[in-house]
Amino acid sequence: MMTISSRVAATAIASLFLISSAFAQTPAPATPAPAAKTEKKAEKPRSAESLQCSKDADAKGVHGKERHKFMSECKKAAKDATAKPKT
Repeated sequence: MMTISSRVAATAIASLFLISSAFAQTPAPATPAPAAKTEKKAEKPRSAESLQCSKDADAKGVHGKERHKFMSECKKAAKDATAKPKT
């Protein structure tokens, strides 16, 4: 025969299982879509100088830090070359 304290304990444990399953079914809060980040990248078109420098870097097989340095110098040289004929 079960005592009253045993019945109370069993009822409390059973109610905890039932309550926890009810709370587990709540939906997660909605988060904003990361589409805004991709739109910012898509807005910036590449210049003709940048595309040409990229092709040159690919032809030379430059990668990593050297590619970054090559691209920076190439684009700077291309901008300088287009700026000088104006004077």
